[in-house]
Amino acid sequence: MTDEMRAAKMDLVADNADNTDEAKIKLVVDNTEKPEKSKANSTLDNEKSIEKAKKDEYRISKIKSRIAWTIAIIFAILQLVITLTPFFFMIMNSFRKQFDMLQQGVFHLPDPWYFQNYVEAVTHGFFGYFFRSVIVVAISLVLMLIISSFAAYPLARMRFKMNAFIFATIVAMMSVPMHVTLIPIFKLTTTVGLYDTLGSLIGPYVAFALPMSVFILPAFMKTIPKEIEESAEIDGCNLYQNFFMMILPLSKSGLSTLAIYNGVAMWNEFAFANTFLITPAKKTLPLALGQFKGEHSLNIPINMAVLTLSVLPMIILFIIFQDKLVKGMMAGAVKG
Repeated sequence: MTDEMRAAKMDLVADNADNTDEAKIKLVVDNTEKPEKSKANSTLDNEKSIEKAKKDEYRISKIKSRIAWTIAIIFAILQLVITLTPFFFMIMNSFRKQFDMLQQGVFHLPDPWYFQNYVEAVTHGFFGYFFRSVIVVAISLVLMLIISSFAAYPLARMRFKMNAFIFATIVAMMSVPMHVTLIPIFKLTTTVGLYDTLGSLIGPYVAFALPMSVFILPAFMKTIPKEIEESAEIDGCNLYQNFFMMILPLSKSGLSTLAIYNGVAMWNEFAFANTFLITPAKKTLPLALGQFKGEHSLNIPINMAVLTLSVLPMIILFIIFQDKLVKGMMAGAVKG
């Protein structure tokens, strides 16, 4: 009996030892699995937090983008309204009778639409003023483009001691006010016999357009790769052939920009035209308004019709060459 009890006791001790070992092993396994599970949970939480942060950042950037676009659109519409209001005023009132502006209001649609203003403007010498302006502007632009391109090429491509000084001197001429030179140029035109001729306008127009042109055109020519000239030289082109056959054709956008920019200024120029032209048969378009005013009263609608006809060529020119204008104005903004 004692042996049986002893054997039972030993079996109980063995079972307890086995259970203890199993518990220890289970505890070790649990302790090993806990960090792995904790690490996995932590990684998962980090990924979720990163993904949430990205979503929040994208949402905030999208909201900011919408706000920026909304502000930009509002300002664009405001600018459009401010820009188009004078044109709307001018066009609407060009279709009224002389005293309809006082009776109907300036922004009221014409009732009835009166086309006789345009007929009267055309039949009373409008096209004479128009073609004289075209002649003056065309000759002035051709001379300006030729001289400015001749000046811009060496300033952009050649390196010599006086390069920077000459360029700075030409650009400094932009600060000279046009009207300060009215009296000296008036004396000069009377001395050489150009007073009261269209030729008296061409010289001042070209002279005052050159500084800005020489300022813009070299920057555009510098964007043309030098490898093109080097390849042409290898093929046997000299300096003049390089300029006329390579650089000048590739500078069309810059030349178009200068033509539009200076053409608008020449087309609308009034001070020199009013000073140097006396005979009505030689006056240009900016002086036409004075010929359409009444003897004892001012006919505003017919003046609006003349203004509408005057601005149409420039509007059409801008619509046709707007891409070249933007490209030419951005020339030289980015290097490389």
